[in-house]
Amino acid sequence: MFWFLLIAMVVVVAAVTLVVVGGGDGGGLRDSEPDRLHDPLPEDRPLGRADVEVVRLPVTVRGYRMNDVDDVLDRLGAELAERDARIAELEAALAGAHAAAMGGPGLIQDGPPVLGPVQEPGEGSGDRTSADGPDAPAPPEGEDRA
Repeated sequence: MFWFLLIAMVVVVAAVTLVVVGGGDGGGLRDSEPDRLHDPLPEDRPLGRADVEVVRLPVTVRGYRMNDVDDVLDRLGAELAERDARIAELEAALAGAHAAAMGGPGLIQDGPPVLGPVQEPGEGSGDRTSADGPDAPAPPEGEDRA
């Protein structure tokens, strides 16, 4: 019985060795495919919270692949900077609109206000407050009212 178990064990070890070392498809264990980042980040639209939550970075022996992590972080940083600039632009526009609404219409002008000469009643040649009354039309130029 001892010899039978010994021979059976040698045959099993030899069979396993042949399969692992040189059997089957032309030799050895096949190489495993390296983990690569399957980039689920959309290129055609801005990123959202759900896009960031589904990112899974591939793991290596020493941790995460630095190039893949750098690519994802660069993309997220660029999108955040773009959003911050847009938010600042919109806040400035809102503050300007709010200031214009609070100050009323004439608060913001392109140039200095244009004021005409102030005339006292009874002064100047265009006085309409004559004997005909304040609503009387002014006489045409060159014609006297006598």
